[in-house]
Amino acid sequence: MAIELKAAAPQEVSIYMPYYREPSKRQALPYAISLYKHGEITGERHIEGSAPVSFMAVWRVANLPSDLVLCRVTFDGDADMSYEMTLENSEFVGYLIEVVSSIRDKGYVDFPQIFYSKLFRLKLASAEGN
Repeated sequence: MAIELKAAAPQEVSIYMPYYREPSKRQALPYAISLYKHGEITGERHIEGSAPVSFMAVWRVANLPSDLVLCRVTFDGDADMSYEMTLENSEFVGYLIEVVSSIRDKGYVDFPQIFYSKLFRLKLASAEGN
């Protein structure tokens, strides 16, 4: 899926800047804010060894990084495969930064693994095996 990313206005981006210290995240932030302002994206969850699974994510746009956002993700257009979670905007925008990176690096829209772990309420094994 092709998506055209445009940078958000500097005044929209500035309130989120303190939440992201890494230069790569700060570079992607204006595009992630623009994506956030759309309130929805469609993409594909790529799973190793399987065909990609299409999804649509929707959320209500709020004003402040500390505001809560409810995100609902529906897979394959099937209401029975719909999941939702509530999280702070700053955290959600962080995931959208990863989406922007996925678009740039891989050429498709997908959230990072940690997003899905939270969405499905799964614990990921750490590198130490904890």
